[in-house]
Amino acid sequence: MRNQWLCGLIAVGLLPGSPAVGADEGKSPPNVVIVFADDLGYGDLGCFGAKGWQTPHLDRLAREGIRFTSFYTAQPVCSASRAALLTGCYPNRLGIHGALGPDHRHGIHHDEVTLAEVLKQRGYATACIGKWHLGHHPPFLPTRHGFDEYFGLPYSNDMWPHRPDLPNNRYPPLPLIEGEKIVNANVTAEDQARLTGWYTERAVRFIERNKDRPFFLYLAHTMPHVPLFVGERFRGSSQAGLYGDVIQEIDASVGAILDTLNRCGVDRNTLILFTSDNGPWLSYGNHGGSAGPLREGKGTVWEGGVRVPCVARWPERIPAGSVCSQPAMTIDLLPTIARLCDAPLPGRPIDGKDISPLLLGDPKGRCPHEAYYFYFGINELQAVRSGRWKLVLPHTYRTMQGQESGQDGKPGRYRQVKIEAPQLYDLENDVGETTDLAAKHPDIASILMAHVEAAREDLGDALTNRSGKNVRPPGRLAD
Repeated sequence: MRNQWLCGLIAVGLLPGSPAVGADEGKSPPNVVIVFADDLGYGDLGCFGAKGWQTPHLDRLAREGIRFTSFYTAQPVCSASRAALLTGCYPNRLGIHGALGPDHRHGIHHDEVTLAEVLKQRGYATACIGKWHLGHHPPFLPTRHGFDEYFGLPYSNDMWPHRPDLPNNRYPPLPLIEGEKIVNANVTAEDQARLTGWYTERAVRFIERNKDRPFFLYLAHTMPHVPLFVGERFRGSSQAGLYGDVIQEIDASVGAILDTLNRCGVDRNTLILFTSDNGPWLSYGNHGGSAGPLREGKGTVWEGGVRVPCVARWPERIPAGSVCSQPAMTIDLLPTIARLCDAPLPGRPIDGKDISPLLLGDPKGRCPHEAYYFYFGINELQAVRSGRWKLVLPHTYRTMQGQESGQDGKPGRYRQVKIEAPQLYDLENDVGETTDLAAKHPDIASILMAHVEAAREDLGDALTNRSGKNVRPPGRLAD
């Protein structure tokens, strides 16, 4: 019944609710909702310039809250980006690289402290709904890392046996997990089309059950990662094919959450933040998203791979219509939320810093980091950003430029490009990274290289055969 009711509201674009009633100020810490999309590009929201589909509820977050125009994910790939968001650490510090698959026997270490564990110390109810991707064996599941509840896929939805683009596909059946129990051992295409709706229903029920206590909801959507699937009521709903339909269903899911917060009387004291794990998967063409004005996409440290859309709303604290152009990153969410919720930080070193002045729309707020580092692959330091400047280091990256685009779920083929010397870009005047200024500003390049050397000493760098002094091992299954 709930599914029919929710889908009916979503289908017509109406999510009615009673007038919002905020929690008593100062008596309760804020509720926290983080919605994490998969492979959604910088240009895929209406408030970031999307065309062909509509995102009215996400645009509402920006209109009634804040829009970050220079927000980064720590790495342009699935597992690494999730490790960063949940622990406040660069993922390579934790030994998490790339995208873990069903054959991997490692995951997040039990000693690492997640945002859920931080907030549980303040009495929060916690739930993880959707894609986890930090290890699928029991020791690595969300319920072992601070979440009271879990429902979703343990890794990416393309890690399954039914991929026409992989003729020698040997992936095992894709499981759906609740808690630590497999409740569907063989997810079908029909099931995948229901995932966004299922996740939304679970999110709504979690909020309803916990409206009288502080709660943390981490909703990590499977979509729009390929293969694309969409709920029946959203098929053909956009003007841009299946990808647009998928984005509109995700937007409606956010609308359902906003409506539930309102109905439950916790709307004004809830921080809800929406962002993406990395940029668009460009080789999939019309089944991939848009990086807007940015260069390249997922799997690269060019801006299109690591700069992602981010909007947040908290009526009691964030001024409506705020825009932040200062750099910020997912590693900063844990320390920021911990401060806002008066929760203790982890007892081991983290990389994120408190960006609450930026989040709360302080026009005088500044990025607290001297530099952000961009690793990819197995611990390759490929770029660093400091202030307006970004230095891209010698490495090999993939591009679809000059290549035939993928269509309807079948990917195109990337070509590999090698950068032979460091390249310097002024992101304030050249967000598309079109003009290398390294020869014109060698002094600035030298300053950024000092940051590079600090990162190599701390975290290592496979490109220069450096081992980091302060990296920690992932969790591993005993033989």
